This record gives sequence, C-alpha cells and structure tokens, in this order.
Amino acid sequence: MTTFKELGISQPIMRALEKMGFEEATPIQAETIPMAMEGLDVIGQAQTGTGKTAAFGIPILEKINKAERSVQALIVAPTRELAIQVAEEINRLAKFMGIRALPIYGGQHMDRQIRSLKDRPQIVVATPGRLLDHLRRKTIHVDHVRIAVLDEADEMLNMGFIDDIREILKSIPEDRQTLLFSATMPKEIRDIATHLMQNPKEVKIKAKELTVENIAQYFIEVPEKFKFDTLSNHLDIHDPDLAIVFARTKKRVDEVAEGLQARGFRAEGIHGDLTQGKRMSVLNKFKHGRLDVLVATDVAARGLDISGVTHVYNFDIPQDPESYVHRIGRTGRAGHMGEAISFITPREMAHLKLIEQVTKSKMKRLVPPSNKDAQRGQQQATVEKILKTLEKNDLSSYHEAANDLLQEHDSISVVSAALKMLTKERKDVPVRISSIAPVSVKKAQRSNDNNRRPNNKRHYGKRQNNFNRKRKDNFQRRTHNK
Repeated sequence: MTTFKELGISQPIMRALEKMGFEEATPIQAETIPMAMEGLDVIGQAQTGTGKTAAFGIPILEKINKAERSVQALIVAPTRELAIQVAEEINRLAKFMGIRALPIYGGQHMDRQIRSLKDRPQIVVATPGRLLDHLRRKTIHVDHVRIAVLDEADEMLNMGFIDDIREILKSIPEDRQTLLFSATMPKEIRDIATHLMQNPKEVKIKAKELTVENIAQYFIEVPEKFKFDTLSNHLDIHDPDLAIVFARTKKRVDEVAEGLQARGFRAEGIHGDLTQGKRMSVLNKFKHGRLDVLVATDVAARGLDISGVTHVYNFDIPQDPESYVHRIGRTGRAGHMGEAISFITPREMAHLKLIEQVTKSKMKRLVPPSNKDAQRGQQQATVEKILKTLEKNDLSSYHEAANDLLQEHDSISVVSAALKMLTKERKDVPVRISSIAPVSVKKAQRSNDNNRRPNNKRHYGKRQNNFNRKRKDNFQRRTHNK
C-alpha cells in the first residue's frame, strides 16, 4: 500500500485529499500518478470504482499553470453523469489551488455553456458529441491543451463515439500528453493507443476477488448523523470480544474513539499522526484484551495481524473494493467466524453495489438497532456471563449469603438486582462526529449523450413556448383583475 505523501504530491492537493478523507492511494493511483507526473502517455486498465479520477486528476492539477487562463487539460467522458462527477471530484482536489474544472455535456443549453467558457476554466470535462459541437463553433479553443484524458474509453466505443474520439484527438496539438483509461481493451481502443499516443506505458489493475470465506457480511443503511448511535447500539447488543472500527480520516478516528470512551467503551484510536511508540502501546492493549474496540484508518492498520478479532465495522465505506477486502480480512481468521458490518448512507448505496459486484459477494441488510434493542442486548450479555459463572465456578462459599437474601426477598427481585448491578451502564452523552463527503461512483447506466438525439431542440422549443404562453395568460389575468 502507498500513501499519497509517498507519491510526492504538492501540499495544496495533499490538504484537499485529507479533507476528502483519503490517505492511501489505490493500486491504479499508486502506479499511474508517478508516470503521468513525469509526462508519459499512460494506458490504464482498471474497473470502475478503483479511483481512476484521482489517478489522472492529480497529475493534471500538478501540471496546470494557474496564471494562464486557457483550457490546458481536456477530459472526455461517455455520459453527462460521469462528466459532472469527474468535474466535481477534480474541483474538490483543486480546492486550495485556484484552478477550476467545467463540465460540458448534452442536454444543457448551449448559450449557458458558452457563457461559462468565457470565464476561461483551465480544465474542461466533456461528453464527445457536445465537445465536437463546441469545437466546430470555435467556442472551445484547444491550442493550449497540454494533457488529454479519455475516461471509460470502452464505454464510449459501445455508445458509438469512437469516430468522435479520433476527431477530437486529432484537433488537439500533437505534443500533448495523453492518458487513456478503459476497463477492457478492444481492438478499436488499442488502435487509438497505437496511432494517437506516444509510446504509452501500460498499467493493468486486476480487481481482487474476495477469498475470505469465514466472514458474514452485513450493511446498515443509515443517515450520516445517526451512524455513531448505530455503532454504539450494535456494540452494546453484540458485545464483541475484539472489534476494529475503520474510519476514513484521522479526525474521524479521534472523534469516534473519544465518543466511544465517553459512552463507557474501552476504545482507542490509531492513525498516521501518532508516534510509533503510541501506536505500539495502543496495539498491545488491544492484543492483550485491555481494549475492546480499536478505531483506525486504513494506513494505520496496514499489516495488522491480531488474532481473535470478532467484528469489523466500516464506519465509513472504503473508497475502493480492494480496501474493503483488506479491511474485513482482519476478522474470520484461523478457522473462526467473523462479522463485517458496513454503515452506508443513502447516497453511497451505488458504491455498495459496486463493491458487491467486484468482490462477487453479497451483503445482508440489517435494520439499525434502537436504544431499546441495545438495552436488551446489554441485559442478555449479563445473563450469559452469569450462566458461564454458574457452569464454571464453585459457588458453595456464597450459598449462605444467597440463602439469607432469599429469606428476606423473593428470588426474582434478587436476580433483577444482580442483573442491574452487573449490566454496564450506558452513558448516553451527546457525541458529534463531523460530516464527511460520500464516496462518489459513476451511475451504472448507459444513456446516450442527449445532444445526439435529433428531437432535442424541438423539445426545448416546445417547453419554451409553453412557458411563454403561461406567462402571457398570467399577465392577462392580473390586468383583468385590476
């Protein structure tokens, strides 16, 4: 595993990555970013959801001249949804750089796009058909484009855009750098790489399949603001021997660990900002059972091998399927069963489906446990402890005191008092966990670019006529009332 720090990325982008919650580069990012930053042409073969946007977005941002207000990078995407998503992610990466990416796609009015282009963005993310329209109208100038990206190239081939792609690439200066990303590599895409790229380096990332069989996988769909209460309730109900909670950022690790401590759990966190000595101290406590819950980032838990972990919680869903596999692999070892529970916000459900698809596994949906469920779970855990004590210990020295109690009180009251005394008291102190941006994923649909539909202008004109007619009727009605 490679951290973004190890890739030599500039400080403004590192700040943005930390704010977005990313520390560790995915395999496609770790291999592609260094090559692209050297100025090499790259062919990246990887599945959707493996972090390709940052793989080309970071090198683009490193090469942009902020002072030069012209289009310096051109990214071509097959659908409007992907174009919008890519532009949004690049703008998040460029948050502290003063660089802007503009999405251009069919279905949006051309005049509005022309006005936006007059603001002179340095990066344009466009669908093929609408980009060609702008090139022919000369409303997008590509004379200063230094880097071109083809994202989801095989998808563009399937949608009939291959000739458009060739025309677009031929219109861009030949001394550009070209990055091409595709899940598969059919002949037509290989031809583009051969004839329109300069000695490209190839990066091929094969998604790992989930091979761990002893893990029951679940997910709980829950809004962001209820995640912590859901985690607390689940820990109360299941009372795991050892549990690891994965969070996406160092700040979240600190907040979750402190929140669990405030509610009476034996929990501590580890992340990259802790000294090696502190991390080893926390891990030793966890290994020897002096902690029940370890809260960690992916980087801090790298290479973690602790036997006896019964539960893994994904407080934040990981950014790619491989990270998910690494995380849940901390449990279910040495022939023992383990459980992995992921907390998914409604906006992250598409990403969950992607993880299931790539890992070829299915997660079962759980209902979020309530506070009453947690209370019953605590009481049941206490009952089980009492039953174990009955089975394993010689209790004869306590018989006399027990008999005296039963002379004065009924047995149900005595047992109830023992349960109350032994049950861990839940401290329902309010805990605030800062919000975090959800992991974005391309919508799994293959809708054609709207600007390729012949009736698009006619439908727009019809809507405009209806609007004008309603406005006229309203004006006449107000005049008549006066």
